[in-house]
Amino acid sequence: MTIDTAAPAERAFLVALDTGARGFDVDDSLDELATLVEAAGGRVVGRAEQRRRAPDPSTYVGKGKATELVVEARRVAADLLVCDDELTPQQQRDLEELAKMRVVDRSAVILDIFAKHAQSKEGRIQVEVAQLEYVRPRLRGMWRHLERTGGGVGTRGPGETQLESDRRVIERRLADLRQRLHEVERQRERSRRSRSQDGLFLAALVGYTNAGKSTLLNALSGADVLVADQPFATLDPTTRRVELPNGTVILLSDTVGFINKLPPTLIAAFHATLEELSDADLLVHVVDAPHPDLHERMTVVDATLADLGLSDRPRLVVLNKADALRGTQGSALREALSSEMPTAVWTSATTGEGMGELRERLAHAARAGWLVVRLRLPHSSGALVQRIRERGSLRRADYTEAGIEIEAEVPASFAAELQRFSVGPTGRRAPEADRTG
Repeated sequence: MTIDTAAPAERAFLVALDTGARGFDVDDSLDELATLVEAAGGRVVGRAEQRRRAPDPSTYVGKGKATELVVEARRVAADLLVCDDELTPQQQRDLEELAKMRVVDRSAVILDIFAKHAQSKEGRIQVEVAQLEYVRPRLRGMWRHLERTGGGVGTRGPGETQLESDRRVIERRLADLRQRLHEVERQRERSRRSRSQDGLFLAALVGYTNAGKSTLLNALSGADVLVADQPFATLDPTTRRVELPNGTVILLSDTVGFINKLPPTLIAAFHATLEELSDADLLVHVVDAPHPDLHERMTVVDATLADLGLSDRPRLVVLNKADALRGTQGSALREALSSEMPTAVWTSATTGEGMGELRERLAHAARAGWLVVRLRLPHSSGALVQRIRERGSLRRADYTEAGIEIEAEVPASFAAELQRFSVGPTGRRAPEADRTG
């Protein structure tokens, strides 16, 4: 007989606040929170929402509503309350005091998922930094059972000593982690400089979490990046070489997905990783086209890119998961989105729809700034011919008595390198090539 020794999933009761602010509908936001809780290993047993102008500074939803939802949470045997916004330490302490059960917020759930999925050394360090930054202002509540309030005789107990000790431990740990993260960032910067010297066009996949970026990366490059139907399945940036039509080779990079109300501590900790996007020549915004909140999700991505100073970066929108739009309603939605975003590419990695067009569009973007060069290379320049093949598109290579006569299209930076071998004028690509590339 097999005995399951795994701990049962925690039973979570979800709580959201509707302040009337524009953006995600409260029900949709709670649906997303439920997905996050399940990805973190919990089980949702109930949910409630409260409409008010602003969060209550003490209990988030107001004392009366808090008392009411605690009764409901106990009725469904919940183990913890999960709030849809980041709570202040005061709100978390007061809610826990009232509910007599654990209270966490959306940020804590997201941090937990990141910790679960972080695989690389850098990813684990980044997550731990974010967790410690999140925990640090909440230490007082964690040691509440040992605290003494006020001053004078009998008030200086072990709680304060332990609290200050823990704070010092966290500060030392943070300093050590930041130093290690700085070293990893320096290694990443060296890698980025080396990649830049290769002169290859870099396209970066961006988008809301679970939009299908990793699936597209695998389909385009033949990579084996983990794909799972859950948020933040992959955290570590992955870059692959991709061969496109007409011999064009680019680098395609996949980074961490974005989400509504992403914890500020995570944005700060993952800033170096997200800076990979600043090197991109093109941002490929992958959208989950069938999702009912696609516009709100696109707005979240736009806002995050703006925070990173990337609003003006060239962008290609990819409306993914086209195979899920079936029937009359799906066709109507597709027609509406095509009218709204006429330059977007429709794709489905499942059926292969649009993958050829996406490859063509990526190749066209990569070759837009290339120059046509005509060269005469020494017979001993076989390695240079290979570099031209790798970094550009070789139109013609004739081996004559005078040398190797080359006609090729290459990036402008590489064309400058080859200038000393030039035997003819160098210029922009011909209009015919632009149409076919």
